[in-house]
Amino acid sequence: MRWDPEAYLGYAGVRSRPYFDLIVRIDERSPRRVADLGCGPGHLTQALAQRWPSAALEAWDSSADMVREAQARGIDARLGDVRDWAPKPDTDVVICNAVLHWVPDHIDLLRKWVSALQPGAWLAVAMPRNIDEPSHTLVRELANEPRWRDLVAEVVAPATDVLDAVSYAGLYADLGCEIDAWETNYIQRLMGDDPVLEWLSGTTLRPVKTALDDETWQRFRDELAPRLRAAYPRRDDGTTLFPFRRVFAVARVR
Repeated sequence: MRWDPEAYLGYAGVRSRPYFDLIVRIDERSPRRVADLGCGPGHLTQALAQRWPSAALEAWDSSADMVREAQARGIDARLGDVRDWAPKPDTDVVICNAVLHWVPDHIDLLRKWVSALQPGAWLAVAMPRNIDEPSHTLVRELANEPRWRDLVAEVVAPATDVLDAVSYAGLYADLGCEIDAWETNYIQRLMGDDPVLEWLSGTTLRPVKTALDDETWQRFRDELAPRLRAAYPRRDDGTTLFPFRRVFAVARVR
């Protein structure tokens, strides 16, 4: 899958808050190695280097475009699938933000990582939990209409089973970890014309854009835009309020 670093960074401020809400719950002062899985364009990975300057920092992403952006920021980012990643023996902190909702078997992956980490290591994950929100259901509905079905229905993200915070807390507890899990519904105050469409263009809609030529992609956008406007109406002050739920799960291995 190709991701668009420029579109993604267009909302860097509002996208960044969940990342910092996640890492602030990691009570580790001097980790030997920190892994950022799904590092994106690297702007948030830089914060890890500032917080833990003595740690070896490794960064992974499945998008070559994102890896290039991160490398341009001086991050030693590598191209790879998180399902292929395994912690080195000195890994004390693992961060995986807004990635595992793309991985259908992520529960098994979490179990695998916990079993591979050393006692005292931290595993912190955060995932959007919006698959049933209009921002996602409207994309799926349009993609499955007859004129689009053969072109994009197969590339639209499936309804990956992202659980609630209680379920992830139970998973970590069953694995013998210390646990910290919660959910937050962020209300993003977006600006501009069709801001929800622009937000989705940086992430959810990237597979659709990749599957279409420029003219057909524009037609898809033109059909999706009024549906999103109706679901997320523009306010009198020119802003659009966009709820965005995230589930967080932090574990310390024992």
